[in-house]
Amino acid sequence: MPTETILQVPVFSDLANLAFTLRREVFVTEQGVPAEGELDEYDMTADHYVLVRDGDVVATSRVIHKEEGCKLSRFAVRKAVRGLGVGGRMMAFVLADLKAKGKHRVFLSAQSDKIGFYEKYGFHAYGPEYYECDILHRMMQNWDDLSGAEA
Repeated sequence: MPTETILQVPVFSDLANLAFTLRREVFVTEQGVPAEGELDEYDMTADHYVLVRDGDVVATSRVIHKEEGCKLSRFAVRKAVRGLGVGGRMMAFVLADLKAKGKHRVFLSAQSDKIGFYEKYGFHAYGPEYYECDILHRMMQNWDDLSGAEA
């Protein structure tokens, strides 16, 4: 049985660097997102999470703290472990960690084909679909007022 650990990691750490490598693998190589936009100004202040499976970073996410709530972004799972529940365990950990810190309002920009995944964790889609890096997206949040993140 594989050994898994989920951690929040400092931005200047080996594990964060491995998370950034995984993000490039998923977003730039697999999905064709421009490399210059993958790392951004939020990476320096965001909370970064990694799921380490048998010594390898196979999932990552970051949380940006905003006035209206916490924005979950850059959620990525290595292709070789998709379908094994890794993403679900990562999502459950991040949401539980935020809740333990008193952060209950979480929103995100979901790739439209991933909406069903986020719905399993209490997120609701709102607003129209839109393109970001040539990939169809829709905003989602985990609180009941579906008027948008500015609520």
